[in-house]
Formats: sequence, C-alpha cells, structure tokens
Amino acid sequence: MGFLHDGHMALVNQCRSDNEYAVASVFVNPAQFSPQEDFSTYPRDMDADLAKLEAAGVDLVFTPSVDEIYPEGFAAFVDVGPLGERLEGEFRPGHFRGVATVVCKLLSIVRPDRAYFGQKDAQQCMVVEALSRDLNLGAEIVVVPTVRDPDGLALSSRNAYLGEKERTAALLLSASLNLAREIWLSGGTDTGLVKDRMRALIEGNPLARIDYVSIADGDTLEELDQLRRSALVSLAVNIGKTRLIDNVIL
Repeated sequence: MGFLHDGHMALVNQCRSDNEYAVASVFVNPAQFSPQEDFSTYPRDMDADLAKLEAAGVDLVFTPSVDEIYPEGFAAFVDVGPLGERLEGEFRPGHFRGVATVVCKLLSIVRPDRAYFGQKDAQQCMVVEALSRDLNLGAEIVVVPTVRDPDGLALSSRNAYLGEKERTAALLLSASLNLAREIWLSGGTDTGLVKDRMRALIEGNPLARIDYVSIADGDTLEELDQLRRSALVSLAVNIGKTRLIDNVIL
C-alpha cells in the first residue's frame, strides 16, 4: 500500500532475483479499512515510492485509482471463509474480504508468475495462498521473511505514527514473541501459560493495549492447547493510537 520501507524493498529485491521482469503495485485499498480506521490518514508518498522502485530496477509500477479498481456499480467481493474470520478478521470485520478482493483483481489484471508478500502479515499470506489456489489464479505466492530494525521492531508503514516513548513501547511485541520462542525451546508446551506470560510482559507498559495474543495451527489458524512445530504465534497490540501486528513461526 505504498510508503515503502526496507520491508517492502526486500520483496522487490527477492522478486528481481527470481524473475526476468518485476512489477510492483501501489494502491491504498479502501475496501480493507473499516469506517473507524485510518484510510484517509494512512501514510502516502508516491514520488518517493516511485523513486525507490526505479532505483531497485522494477520494470513497471501499477498505480490504479480507486475508481479504476472499484468502478461505479462494483458489487462482487471475495469471501475466503473461516481463514479470514479469525484473529485479524475477528477484530477487523470485512478486512480480509477487502484484501482478497483487491488481490484477486490484481493477480487477474497483471497475471504474474509469482507474487511476493511479507511474513509480518502472516494471516494475509495464508489468505492469499488459499485465494490463488482455490480460484486457480495461477500465481505462485512467495512469502518473504519479516524485516526488522536492529532492536527487533518489525518494519511497518504505521511505525511512522509512533512517538519516541511509543516506539520504545512497541518493542514489547517482538520481545513477547521472543519470550514464546524461548519457552518453546526450553521444552514448555502449555499455550495458556505462554500466552499469559506474553500478556503480562506487554501489559506492564501503560501505553500498550492488547487486541489478541494467539498460538494457532500454522495451516488452519485454529488455536492450539499445546505448542508444536509449525505453530504460528501472533499478536495485535495498540501502542497509543497505533495498532501493530507481529508474529513468529515456531
């Protein structure tokens, strides 16, 4: 959705490495925002984005208008089923309906051999993989590891909203995920205990408000009672007025 940072550019670089031609799209998708969310204020800088993409060797940039993607009378949306109803789908009703619809349109218009998405949005990656598979859209979905600042904060366009104290508080997301990994590596398997310790770490900061802490099956997103390989540990936390997500796969 633009306002490109090193996380986005990692997708670009992997795409350039794997393919003869690279195409990027920049489109802030209104269909995945609820009326209470930050569509109107979402950070945008098209000139800077185009300069970064050109410098990275992207061959073509697709920058449609809202009217081009959703013309008058548009009424067909994509429902991805239970996968889109959990976690982010529960806290952001209609979000994945908007994501799936715009990605379906994007893949249908551009017809890429491969499409690159970031692991930071793990549930989105799963939704897009299911979408391309179930609707035979013909694109191989490539998931690129999350890019982080040296202190562990996952790169996100919404990090631009964070003040100095909020930026420090935001480190609690990666710290709690590291805690979960440490417990698992030391032999702990009780997901209830792990989630309680993660919540306690985050809730110690008054700037942080948790939406969810989840330990789920890496294929279905069904919550697990016991930690096991391929578990997805994910969370959404509001730091002040900024909502951030992060995850780790065990």
